[in-house]
Amino acid sequence: MVEQHSWMGELGAQWLLGIDGISLFMVALTGLLFPIGLLASARLDKPVSFTFWMLALEAAVMGVFLSLDLVLFFVFFEFVLVPMYFIIAGWGHGNRAYAATKFFVYTMAGSAFLFVGILAIAFLHHHDVGQLTFDLRTLVDWAPKKGSLSAETARWLFLAFTVAFAVKIPLFPLHTWLPDAHTEAPTAGSVVLASVLLKMGTYGFLRLAIPLFPKAAVDLAPLLLVLATIGIVYGAIVAAMQPDLKRLIAYSSVAHLGFVVLGTFAFTTQGLEGGLFTMLSHGLTTGALFLLVGMLYDRRHTRLISDFGGLWKSVPVLGGLFVATAFASIGLPGFSGFVGEFLVLLGTFLTRGPYAIVATTGVILAAVYLLWAVQRSFTGEPSEENAGLPDITGRELMTVLPLIGLSLFLGFYPKPVLDRIEPDVRALVQHVEQYGDGFAEPDVARPGAHDPPAAANEDGEAG
Repeated sequence: MVEQHSWMGELGAQWLLGIDGISLFMVALTGLLFPIGLLASARLDKPVSFTFWMLALEAAVMGVFLSLDLVLFFVFFEFVLVPMYFIIAGWGHGNRAYAATKFFVYTMAGSAFLFVGILAIAFLHHHDVGQLTFDLRTLVDWAPKKGSLSAETARWLFLAFTVAFAVKIPLFPLHTWLPDAHTEAPTAGSVVLASVLLKMGTYGFLRLAIPLFPKAAVDLAPLLLVLATIGIVYGAIVAAMQPDLKRLIAYSSVAHLGFVVLGTFAFTTQGLEGGLFTMLSHGLTTGALFLLVGMLYDRRHTRLISDFGGLWKSVPVLGGLFVATAFASIGLPGFSGFVGEFLVLLGTFLTRGPYAIVATTGVILAAVYLLWAVQRSFTGEPSEENAGLPDITGRELMTVLPLIGLSLFLGFYPKPVLDRIEPDVRALVQHVEQYGDGFAEPDVARPGAHDPPAAANEDGEAG
């Protein structure tokens, strides 16, 4: 499904779009969540302006997940900032101007490194072969080969890409913009920010940084694994201490995206599949959590956990959905979160055992902060302010049920997703093995489920 047209011919930039197993479900998730976000925002002021910015944001996010030209990728990657800034600043809460500005400045500063890296690799390719191009496929065929880039140059370029993607994820310690942006954004802004915008960073590693610089990725993997592991544990501990329910979920995203980075830089089939599956699962479960917190805010006009209590008696359906979504986010077996995190930890343990062992504590801590928040918010006797709250409406059910239902379906039957991402994941692992200077995935990471049966000889014995 490649679409290719001339754009800026003299500069070597094209309108070049395509889709594969790595991008397929991010595109599908984007297409699902934006209509849900608009439906959840039906009562916001200035609905026409809000819809305009949401659709502009959707177009930009789709462009990021589909671009196969580095200039086009960068244009979409940067354009995302504009509508998101206006969504937070125009319809956010409290200190929204500060949060919107911080989001814009942080992510734009990180993208400056990406721009330099893109220009550098294109000019180096032009100097080597005499052709100026930003076609990702051409550059991936050229950059990893011996004689194309020195090891030091590849390492510096990989770091330039890494800074931009680490800010967007956000990876510890570049995460400080995220809680403010999540807390002050409107409900739909928080949903799309957590569910798809953060995935642009992890997707950038899978689509650009690792294929272009596999040797540098292997060399610097320990640094990223350390930061991912710290993010998992740190995000969970800080989330447990948050008095604001929305801010608690924001810090949980730091932990969940840490699992994605962990699985990615384990460079095993299971780890990469688990990382991609977690990207999809996190979009479903965290999106649903932000929707439910938005519903509570509409009823109580507060997000402080201390102001809740006994909500289950006044809003039993909403409370039941919140508990189910919390279980899904924790990674309870039967929900999609379990599949993704299990594959990540299994794949990481094969090559980076100590990181997997430490990261496992993040699963335990996730249960601590979410179940403790549920206990304080929904159990006990309701106060006078909480006693008469209306339960969830039909419109609100239409926004959250598809996300919870998909998480449950994928938890029991992940095969449709895993079958479609596996060929591209295996191709990426083989690419890293080929150019990673001695790196090899353990044999145990190759289950052979899709290998053809061995030929039999005349005696019927396996060949």
